[in-house]
Amino acid sequence: MNRRNFMGASLASAGVLAGIENVARENKAPFQFENKLSLKVFGTNWGFAGNTDEFCAAIKKEGYDGTEMWWPGSKERQATLLAALKKYDLQIGFLCGSQEKQYAASLDMFKKQINAATTEFEQKPLYINCHSGRDYYTYEQNKAFIDHTSEASAKSGIPIYHETHRGRMLFAAHIARNFIEKNPALRLTLDISHWCNVHESLLQDQEETVRLALSRVGHIHSRVGHEEGPQVNDPRAPEWEAAVKAHLAWWDIVVEHKVKSGETLTVLTEFGPPNYLPTLPYTSRPVADQWAINVHMMHLLRKRYLK
Repeated sequence: MNRRNFMGASLASAGVLAGIENVARENKAPFQFENKLSLKVFGTNWGFAGNTDEFCAAIKKEGYDGTEMWWPGSKERQATLLAALKKYDLQIGFLCGSQEKQYAASLDMFKKQINAATTEFEQKPLYINCHSGRDYYTYEQNKAFIDHTSEASAKSGIPIYHETHRGRMLFAAHIARNFIEKNPALRLTLDISHWCNVHESLLQDQEETVRLALSRVGHIHSRVGHEEGPQVNDPRAPEWEAAVKAHLAWWDIVVEHKVKSGETLTVLTEFGPPNYLPTLPYTSRPVADQWAINVHMMHLLRKRYLK
């Protein structure tokens, strides 16, 4: 028996994999989509060891609707991705952002990526997700990233979202609230696991702010965080029940908004590899199977949110 099978068998025999599945099965969401096409679940290539064709083949086999990837800058990489998307009939969402530290260089690189992602790819992306600005930029500097995406989205018709991500513009709930209140066009990618980590809580003391943020969400990264980190080691384990239920409750509210508005919701299952995924000391072996967790999340989301 290989390590993956051993780990799966051991955990299953201990009964710890049932927690999150039971939550989804026994507590269907208050609002659900009538049309299965209203919920698009994407798979992440973060941590995948193979090439683009192999990755697209793998997510198609699992039943994903598409993938979210960093904007491929070169024409060669764009052609490779386009061929795989067509071959496996998959949809695409792009991730754009700059690693530049200095403001002017960061904004310039960001604009170039957004402009390219909205105009240069033959297959129209379903959305664009942004790692926007920096947590240490001023409000006005970060606002320039929002202003550019608002213009680009209006021109292209492609929804562009800004992610609630540590180290970026929307790194904390109270900071995001200021941007939300002052920028009516701002739409979010909700990765609320980051806020749990930043605020060392499940945000019980910021309910009003969280509800405001949930009303602006267009896209979800369905990772479960906790008070001391952005990713639980395995959301199926019973010790994470409180964190899982908190995240499901937040996602339920987003789904309610989408059902009532008739909009499609895209979700990326984004449990990450090491070092997001904890590892054993000395060996650096992951304590759980990243791929299996993400596939599990895909099935959970469909069970909970589709009629």
